[in-house]
Amino acid sequence: MPFSNDNDLDFEKRRPSVESKALRINLNPAMYGTFAEIGGGQEVARNFFRVGAASGTIAKTISAYDKNFSDDIYGEDDDGRYVTEVRLEKMLNHEMKLLEDRITRDSSPDKLFFTYANTVATIDFAKKYKGHGWMGVRFQTKPNEEYSDITLHVRFHQTNAKLQQEDLGIIGVNLIYGAFYKNNKPKNLVKYLYDHIDKESIEIDTINFKGPLFKKIDNRLMSLELVKNNMTKAVMFDSSGNNILPARILYKKNILALRGSFRPVTKVNIDMFEKSYEVFTREVDVDESKSEVIFEITLSNLMEQGEIDESDFMDRAKLLCSLGHTVMISNFKEYYKLVDYFSNYTKKQLGLTMGVNNFVEIFNEDYYKDIDGGILEAFGKMFHNKVKVYLYPISNDKGQIINSTNLKLHPRMKDFYKFFKYNNKVVDLFDFEQKYLEIFSRDILKKIKKGENDWTNKLPEGISEMIIKNKMFGYK
Repeated sequence: MPFSNDNDLDFEKRRPSVESKALRINLNPAMYGTFAEIGGGQEVARNFFRVGAASGTIAKTISAYDKNFSDDIYGEDDDGRYVTEVRLEKMLNHEMKLLEDRITRDSSPDKLFFTYANTVATIDFAKKYKGHGWMGVRFQTKPNEEYSDITLHVRFHQTNAKLQQEDLGIIGVNLIYGAFYKNNKPKNLVKYLYDHIDKESIEIDTINFKGPLFKKIDNRLMSLELVKNNMTKAVMFDSSGNNILPARILYKKNILALRGSFRPVTKVNIDMFEKSYEVFTREVDVDESKSEVIFEITLSNLMEQGEIDESDFMDRAKLLCSLGHTVMISNFKEYYKLVDYFSNYTKKQLGLTMGVNNFVEIFNEDYYKDIDGGILEAFGKMFHNKVKVYLYPISNDKGQIINSTNLKLHPRMKDFYKFFKYNNKVVDLFDFEQKYLEIFSRDILKKIKKGENDWTNKLPEGISEMIIKNKMFGYK
């Protein structure tokens, strides 16, 4: 065997330096590959050169810094952009083909080929744009094995280009090292990407694994690891279950977000979505063709029992995806943080669909004790000019419908609430299905676990069949 995966206990104790990782790869006679870096990401190959013994490992490095040269080598993209996942894929394809064409298997039967690539824009001169980048590695662990890929997207938080480049160089080494020596434990591989890096300086908001080494990996779980490890505040995946870059989905879009446990998703959840979406798309400034609906689950919701149950998480995700929805997992317990996050990507209309109980909770001052400006600062961020709440009613014990006109708040909050209500920040949803007000996910979940039968008609079409067939949520 040319190499074996590290023991994680030993790895945790000694946590090798960046130099040690690069040197270990350089000294492995089987590993052989190319480095292609566009834009600001010129530091990864340099780490391998600096430690020595690179001549047996590095077949070639290329820095296609000029856009014309980059287009000539990898092809021009239709959108004219360079820091994209599409460009990264082209780089990996092109460089691996060159490597295979120039180094024949007859002459190098034992070589393990790899290609590392990145396309990066660091902070601009005016320091208005902090920058971001895509990076990835394509590799094999046995000669002639089909290649596996790990690709990821980073966002910089440093305000110095040199520091950004240095962080990128370290993550690149950690990625290549992890690909070869941690591929049997992808969760640990993700965690070790931050070896010797301050998490506050760089964010990983998207990661994808594919290929024979990762055929049993669901990338939604890998996304969850990013949030769990505080590498990013939010991740997203589409209806096919593929991890997607939040910026690509949210940029300059109207956004309607629905937060819930979705454990499981019920007819009341879908009624909330459909009725609020109908009102949202009738707003004067909302173009339906440039709008996104996000079903959001918070990390705190996933950790109701103290730790995350991955099978429970996957059950929720699979059901929402089966209904064609985009899902977001976030670390935003408070709604104003969710709004603040969306505002990083768009200045267009934002909508929050919520039930009365959740709406009343946002007026709980205890949530805002850690903010200097308290609830006033939080609401200033949440209810800026382009944010509205679409309020779905509840029914009380007496059968009375509770909406924005008769909900109960702490007396200290009443005048505060009136300000937002009379400025049209809260919109009641009147065209709702009253029979759905009796549906609660927690009650259905209990029935599922007890093996009772009177819950299937309370879920959207096809959902109960999936739960029963796949034995989701403890169904027996």
